[in-house]
Amino acid sequence: MESRNNKFVGDRYGSPRKPKEDRMEMIFGSRPILEAMLAGKTLEKIFLQKGAKNPTVDEIVTLARHREVPIATVPVEKLDNLTRKNHQGAVAYLSAISYSPLDEIITSLFEKGKNPLVLILDRITDVRNFGSIARNAECMGVDAIIIPSRGGAQINPDAIKTSAGALHLVPVCREANLKETIDYLQNYGFQIVACTEKTDDTLTDNKVDMTGPTAILMGSEEDGISPEYLKRADARLRIPLMGQIGSLNVSVATGIILYEAMSQRLREAKV
Repeated sequence: MESRNNKFVGDRYGSPRKPKEDRMEMIFGSRPILEAMLAGKTLEKIFLQKGAKNPTVDEIVTLARHREVPIATVPVEKLDNLTRKNHQGAVAYLSAISYSPLDEIITSLFEKGKNPLVLILDRITDVRNFGSIARNAECMGVDAIIIPSRGGAQINPDAIKTSAGALHLVPVCREANLKETIDYLQNYGFQIVACTEKTDDTLTDNKVDMTGPTAILMGSEEDGISPEYLKRADARLRIPLMGQIGSLNVSVATGIILYEAMSQRLREAKV
């Protein structure tokens, strides 16, 4: 569900927060970045100087595309702002977690005889929202969280802290194309349930059975679920509200719909 007024621009005393990347472990220099990737380190994002061309940079780009690591091509001034070190035109941030291959997770869940419950996050950019969502997901029995490789919150120490450690417990899958991911899940027998205000069907109508393989789709804080993903959903559900404010914070909305999915599964298990 969208939340329109949750942008955070400073602390409670009005001081601007440091950029989220500043609180992540940095690697600078193209050779150290390449060596880290070859050693199996998980990178959150790579910044390369515009126009930089050499065999090392080319190898970084090839590996990053294969591993779906976001790359930003930026002016040298951006790199100078990120670090005072001799960055040599390349800066990267180590991820606080290791990402999991979605196909391996899904295959493993079915082999164990589970009806998987996964969560797809479309452009959830606020780090604390993301951490809270991960905490909800772990508590409600979610088997995996799927995020886009671009356009989502970076998983930094703030996200880990807000998740109360849940991001070390629930597999996170980083996917380059959520449209293809949705199609893949549907081909595997998942129903896609979109939590959106753009429907007349409410969560309390009990029209959607979420006891089978289910993927809950949540949209961005600003404008909800992307239309191209929303039209692919098998079901759309709205959380009914009785107050004057027209929308919930996305982490709260996620907790509510995941609780309904968990409740249905618990009732099913008792039958």
